[in-house]
Amino acid sequence: MTGSAPMTPRVRILIAAVLFSLAFAAVAVFGSHILRDVQDLNAAHKDNLQWSLSQTDVEFLEFYTALVAAKGDGDGDLNTLRREFDIFYSRIRILNEAELYAPLRELPRLRTALGRVDGFLQGALPAIDASNAELRQNLPDLAEQAADIRPVVRDLSISALGHLVALTDARREQTGRTLVWLGLSVGGLIVALLALAGYLNHLNSQNVRRRAEVVEASRRMNVVMGTSLDGVIISDTTGRILEFNAAAEQIFAIPAQEVIGRDLADVIVPDHHKAAHAAGMARLRNGGTRRVVGSGRVRLEAKRATGEVFPVELAIQSAETAQGEIFVAFLRDISAQVAAEEELISARDLALAGEKAKTNFLATMSHEIRTPLNGLLGNLTLLQDTRLTARQRRYIGNMETSGKLLLSHINGVLDITKYDAGRLHLRPVVMNISDLVQDIIDNQSASAAANQSVLEWQWDGPAKNWIRADKDRLQDILMNLVGNAVKFTHNGRIRVTLACLGRENGLQIVVEDTGIGITPDQIRHVFEDFVTGDSSYARNVGGTGLGLALTKRFVTALGGHIDVESTPGQGSSFIVELPVEEAEPPQPAGPIHARQARGNPITGPRKVLLVEDNPINRDVAREMLRAAGHYVVEAHNGREAVDLARAGRFDLILMDISMPVMDGRSATRAIRALNGPASLTPIVALTANVMAEEQATFLEDGMDGILTKPLSKEALLGLFSSGALPEQLDEICDQKKPAVSDEHLQSLKQALSPDGARVIVARFCKEIDELVGWLGQEEGEQRQDLPRIAAEAHKSAGSAATIGALCLRRQLIAIEEAAKSGSRADLALAIDGLPAIWLATQSALKSAA
Repeated sequence: MTGSAPMTPRVRILIAAVLFSLAFAAVAVFGSHILRDVQDLNAAHKDNLQWSLSQTDVEFLEFYTALVAAKGDGDGDLNTLRREFDIFYSRIRILNEAELYAPLRELPRLRTALGRVDGFLQGALPAIDASNAELRQNLPDLAEQAADIRPVVRDLSISALGHLVALTDARREQTGRTLVWLGLSVGGLIVALLALAGYLNHLNSQNVRRRAEVVEASRRMNVVMGTSLDGVIISDTTGRILEFNAAAEQIFAIPAQEVIGRDLADVIVPDHHKAAHAAGMARLRNGGTRRVVGSGRVRLEAKRATGEVFPVELAIQSAETAQGEIFVAFLRDISAQVAAEEELISARDLALAGEKAKTNFLATMSHEIRTPLNGLLGNLTLLQDTRLTARQRRYIGNMETSGKLLLSHINGVLDITKYDAGRLHLRPVVMNISDLVQDIIDNQSASAAANQSVLEWQWDGPAKNWIRADKDRLQDILMNLVGNAVKFTHNGRIRVTLACLGRENGLQIVVEDTGIGITPDQIRHVFEDFVTGDSSYARNVGGTGLGLALTKRFVTALGGHIDVESTPGQGSSFIVELPVEEAEPPQPAGPIHARQARGNPITGPRKVLLVEDNPINRDVAREMLRAAGHYVVEAHNGREAVDLARAGRFDLILMDISMPVMDGRSATRAIRALNGPASLTPIVALTANVMAEEQATFLEDGMDGILTKPLSKEALLGLFSSGALPEQLDEICDQKKPAVSDEHLQSLKQALSPDGARVIVARFCKEIDELVGWLGQEEGEQRQDLPRIAAEAHKSAGSAATIGALCLRRQLIAIEEAAKSGSRADLALAIDGLPAIWLATQSALKSAA
């Protein structure tokens, strides 16, 4: 165990000076206290204070004497009485208001007495200020009151004087204590001076001993310099060599006797560096920037006496001496080290070349393996169409599953190796980026919900739905970023934001979360291979650490770049910017037929779960079902539907698509994932969307059929009359037909009653009026909010379908599709044509009523 380092003489003297300063300060403080106390004891205002208090009693007696004398008949006695009253009144006011008497007024006894006296004076003041006749009439009462207050005045003077005497005594005691402390301080100061004198004598003896130690240390330093393996060269500010040790003699092949006193540049600086050396020395002498001095070890070139130039490792430090500043240079010949480094670089280049050759080989072999594997999988597919036994079909299914999994792995390896080899080819296609993001959000929603997190996405500004890009690479990028955010976020929020960049054909994708964040050390390596946030065996989430590395590769391959911003404990944001091409949406591929229903045929009165956020559509469907004798349970959004399906059994689920909280597609996938009979319940989509591409995705999500709005009674009840769900039902508006279908209105009246139908129509008219007014505003920002326009048009299109306003419904669908595609020209045309169609629809509704 090592002890603390001894104090230097300078530190000891500093401590002694501080102690003496404190002692002198204490003496000064105590002296100032004594002077102040003496001044307080001798202050004239204290005497004046005591005299004023004594005069209070005297002046009251004079007033009282004048009061008694005024009982005669002379007016002069009354004038004397008033004068003495005024004098006593002024004295009491001084006691009440003067700052000098403020401490006395704080005493309860004095404050009470002073209040009583003041009360007497205020009561007597009207009589004193009255006429002589009135004053004489009030003299008996005044005399009686003055007699009563006289003891109070006396007590006021005596108690105040007693308090002042006590204060004076306390001050004297304090002064005595201060004198005692002053004496002790002076005594301590004298003792300290004596101790300092002894200490200074001790320091003097130490200085003599240390001088001898310095001489010995200098002798040892000369030995160290002489035996050092590094060359040590000492020079002054002019560059003149002062010391040149034995190692320097060996390195530069020249004796010290021949270089002492010579210019450093002439001895060791190569000819091509002399100009730079001269400029550096001049800069040092003029107080300029020191580029080498104090900068640690640097690599330079030096010159031997033979003229050979060789590499050295150099460190220069400066020091102040009695003769001025000197520079100490430590040099090491690193010729062998530099040669070894060159060999290492050559070996590295060979290794990199071998790694590239391996990558090229792996990419080629991956491609060669994939080709026969694709043929194998294709023939398995053909084999499934032939006559097979159940066992053979099971074996072929297992082979196909394994083959597809192997193909997926090979494709991944092929992409990585091709990228590293510089031969990754992109496959751009026309795609809907919004659908892709929605699919990924839906895919990751269950994992986010398991972590009690909210997963959502949005467009920031105008939407650019249809683009031409590599869908697979975009999907990989989004899946990696969203998957990471979900894994590392608990009880938080993950948001994906798409935005069109200001420059032409630019798309920005931001994935932000409120998860654990990334530390500054990790963020520098986050896009490297095999880097994970926690590589321990006890980490909470899995992963190889390749996800972000692959993401960076794919972003770079697409011509974009990716950045990350993060604060540990608050979350992370990954920002991807990509160049993309805008594209036109593809044409529908034709009608889509419903699949065979799950479970048993739906016959007779059944329990139906109706999932619909639009109140008009919900009312119509509910009444139609109840009129047919079915039991209906309602849900306003997909989340409620999943909870109800989990809690109870239903024979049929009618599912709207666009809803808040959770849409119909997500709700269908969640219900299919439930354990028990709910996963087999037939689910039929209720939608006003007639686009075949989007309807195909509904069936892919697990729905059994599609009912296209307007919803007719026959189509709805037809679900219960056969063992198979119907094909999609759609009624297309023909401009030659009436604006409102009379058949739909009659069905509505039969299902709801005429009064109920009128209520529904009135609500519908109000809804469309508000929408037409909102869209028709020329000023404002309503036409900038494309997602909201699409949502409002979709909702109203469903209402129009329920009423049977087919032409209006078609126009609303056109507005919705234009808003989703981001085509502002088409959107403006569709909105401009809406008022005329709505006017014709209103007229038809009034005629039908």
